[in-house]
Amino acid sequence: MSDISPLFKKPTYPINDFLFDYLERFDRISKVAISYDDLLRFSGSINVYDKNDNDTLWARVFYNEYERNEIDLNLKKIYSLLHSDGNLDVIKFLNVDAIDYCTFGNSKPFRIKVRNVLNDNYVHFYIKKADASRIYGLELEHILSPDKINFLVYQDTLIEEHIIGIPGDVFMETLLESCSETEKSQIAKEFVKFNERCMIRLLGDMRAYNYVIVPIHDFDQVVYKIRAIDFDQQCYEGNFKIYRPQFFKENFPMIQLIKDKLQKSSIEQYKHEERAALAKRIISAETRIQKVLRIMSHDTIAPPEHIDQLKLELYRYTNDLHFKKATSMGYVLSAAFKFVTRNFKHPDLFKPGT
Repeated sequence: MSDISPLFKKPTYPINDFLFDYLERFDRISKVAISYDDLLRFSGSINVYDKNDNDTLWARVFYNEYERNEIDLNLKKIYSLLHSDGNLDVIKFLNVDAIDYCTFGNSKPFRIKVRNVLNDNYVHFYIKKADASRIYGLELEHILSPDKINFLVYQDTLIEEHIIGIPGDVFMETLLESCSETEKSQIAKEFVKFNERCMIRLLGDMRAYNYVIVPIHDFDQVVYKIRAIDFDQQCYEGNFKIYRPQFFKENFPMIQLIKDKLQKSSIEQYKHEERAALAKRIISAETRIQKVLRIMSHDTIAPPEHIDQLKLELYRYTNDLHFKKATSMGYVLSAAFKFVTRNFKHPDLFKPGT
């Protein structure tokens, strides 16, 4: 399996006024004045290691006392916005246990750990530089995926809730082998659906560490779900394969699992099930989806050469002329959604190219 990783670091695209208006309309604007740059003013740091003494690539950062008090208060307010609609009564029960900084990856996020002192329960959330394509990715995840997601924007800063689960690479390395044969079949099915979902909504770079496996206990079995956790590569790359997790070498154990556990007819069935589910979500949220696509269609979130490459590859894959006529990534995604909903109503028309 060849490496199809992006060749260059993706730039950060600013949030335009129309996207800000949309975010305000749907209550995504933070009322708390804290920025990513505020957190960069740390005075020291130490490396964070996991329980096996492996470097996690996160650094725990420290601030002088005056700045720490102000930062802590604002982070508690952010927690209340994310989890209790801004109710400040909870602040007196909260403690900011840790602020970690990661230099690995594109977004260089801060990870915040907030603990309830009454019962020691804690949650994490992330603070990053806001990027338009990531915002579109998060919003589409909220509207179209089986799971909802909370995020807020303050000027050029993005606040993202933590998505609970086991990182895909960790799961494959430590837990996959011990799963029962039935569980392995179920995981294979979920990866087929996850692959289809990412492809249709053009969410790229789903290597093993960019999604999580979520085990759910149901009566006498464990059901596994797969959730994306990184939305940086929404509608950016020109190479169509980057939107299909099956082509990443890091996901080879999952692909092998599919080959071992699923027949071709089952794979096609699960693909159709996911297309049908996605089409229903697009249709049921049509007004909101149209607002997002209208803004995205007139926004710049990818270089022109990426748009030209992707629309031609999608045209070859689907034989749908709407892709060939697209002039922006928003129009490409709009063509993809129209293709799915049209063929959901007439499934016999779905005849992708090779």
